[in-house]
Amino acid sequence: MTAERVEMIRERLTNCLQPTELDIVDESAKHAGHAGAASGGGHFIVTIVASAFQDKTLIQRHRLVYDAVDDIMHREIHALSIQAKTPEES
Repeated sequence: MTAERVEMIRERLTNCLQPTELDIVDESAKHAGHAGAASGGGHFIVTIVASAFQDKTLIQRHRLVYDAVDDIMHREIHALSIQAKTPEES
């Protein structure tokens, strides 16, 4: 199931933000026994580089990422750590 979740996240971020770089790390196994893991949602680290982040604050960048995965938040994703940069920042 974890590979499927990573692919769901990758698909949504790619479709919405057209990143030039995208790395998704599934850290769900590190959180076994955690209250959030009981609900079935995974823990992920996303590193994304996209022109869509140009002239956006950190909060605005994170909102763009969360908007892209909104339909699977709290069901497939329990925690999401985000590093969002523009191509010039990478």
